[in-house]
This record gives sequence, C-alpha cells and structure tokens, in this order.
Amino acid sequence: MESFALLIAATLNAGTVLAIAGLGLLINERAGIVNLGAEGLMLVAAIAGYATAVHTGSDGVAFAAGAAAGALLAAVFGWLVIWLNTNQYATGLALSLFGAGFSAFVGIGYVQARLGERASFAVPGLADIPFLGVALFRQHPMVYLAMALTAALAWFLYRSRAGLVLRAVGESPESAHALGYPVRRIRLAAVCAGGALCGLAGAYLSVVYSPLWMEGMVAGKGWIALALTTFATWRPARVLLGAYLFGGVTMLQFHLQGEGVEVASQLLSMLPYLATIVVLVLISRNARFIKANMPASIGKPFHPGA
Repeated sequence: MESFALLIAATLNAGTVLAIAGLGLLINERAGIVNLGAEGLMLVAAIAGYATAVHTGSDGVAFAAGAAAGALLAAVFGWLVIWLNTNQYATGLALSLFGAGFSAFVGIGYVQARLGERASFAVPGLADIPFLGVALFRQHPMVYLAMALTAALAWFLYRSRAGLVLRAVGESPESAHALGYPVRRIRLAAVCAGGALCGLAGAYLSVVYSPLWMEGMVAGKGWIALALTTFATWRPARVLLGAYLFGGVTMLQFHLQGEGVEVASQLLSMLPYLATIVVLVLISRNARFIKANMPASIGKPFHPGA
C-alpha cells in the first residue's frame, strides 16, 4: 500500500507539469490561436527559472522568472501571428526550435550547478493520515495551485463575461469585432497568459520536479501538453484529469522497474508517447464530437476590415 501511495504522489507531481502547460495552451486555443512552440517556451522558462533559483535561492522568484520568460516569448509569437499574420503552425514550430537551441546555449554554464537543499512540504493535520497523507498531502504547493487554476479557469470560461468574450473570439472573431471587441488585443492577451503558464510549468520542471538543468530536459512534455487540449476537448477539468493520466503512465515505468519487472527500459520510456498516440487515434475516430467541441476559428487568422 505504501508503494501504491508513493505512485499516486509521483503521478500528481508529474501530472502538474503537463496540467499547467495544458491549461495555458487551452487559453490560447479558446481564443483561436494554436501555439506549437510550447516545447521551446518551456525549455527557455526552465533555464530562466533554474538560473534564477541558483542565483537567488528563491523558488518563488524562479517561478516568476519562468513565467515572465514564457510570456515574453509568447508575446513575440503573438505579434508575429496576430499582427503580421504569419502562419501559426510554422511560427510555432520555429519558436520550438529557437527555444531548444537558445536554452541549450544559455544553459551551458548551469549543467553542473546545483540548487540548495530542497524543502519538504506537508499539509498540517492531513499529512499523517495513513495512505492518504503520503499520496495526497505531502505535495509541493504548485500541485495544489494547478488544481486551483483548473477550477478558476473553468469558472472564467463559463461563468465570467471576460471568459465568454474570449470564447466568442475563438468561435467567430468577425462577429466579436462587429460588436466592438478588440479581437487582436484579446488574442494577444490570451497568448501571453498561455505563455506565462507554459513558462511556469517549465520553471516547475527544472526547479522542483527534477531539480536540475540539462539540455532538452522538457523531453516532449510540451507536445504532450498540446495533445492534452484535444484529448480534453478544450475543457479545463479534462485537461487536469488527462495530465494525471499521462503523469501516471510516466511514473508507472519507474514503479515497474522498482518492483523488478523484467521489461526493457526503452519500452517503458516510450509508454507516455504511445499512450498519447493511442488516445488521439481513438478520439479522432469521432470527428463529429471533436468538431462540436473545438473552437470554430482555431488556427484561422483574423484581418480586421477584410
């Protein structure tokens, strides 16, 4: 039972990275923008957060630095695709490649750097409960923040006026523009907010989840987070559940190795990506369901006055 509790705890920890990044990409796509540069955003934010943690010793400042780095890169991406009308998919791929190369270059001096002693966290009064304490109540505060963000984003999208306007921009930017809403500025704000969340996920990865810096350490998590939005049919709660599902598959490989299961490590390492492909294939078979939930103008440029 203790081993199973530790697996649940590791699943929540691993899923947090995917959940925060997935929520950021969900905001982008609800506004009609597809950002394929999440991998690059997370890598740049990871080195920004890690370098800040090394020099300041503060995890909070490191998270802020990661979020700022992600928002800044996302703003550049938004300016290119929203104002200059560059192709969203090509620009996103370019951002991903840029982030991988830039983070590797900047991070050379931090490969051997080490953070100070990591603090342990526990919810008072709940962390000592048998099984549940180990599984649920000894997590980093960012794990609980991801859950709170999910609830907040769901309320924002479906209960607030600003959220309804954001969804309207993603469904029909022409109609929103005709009603007087600044479509391009709304889209840019959504892109920056999504980039900040991707940056927060990258900083969490390097400062808490690992904690270390090495080239390419995001290792496809940005792409899995992107797939999560489709898997979740653009709904925040499903993004969180999907993140924990993929996080559990990731942690399962280590759990099986710890239990002495005789399976090649390469096969276990490919499980998260195999699960991503299988899920997307299964979902894509119901094209009508996807179309009914997908923002109608996702990936489509908008030209005011055209």
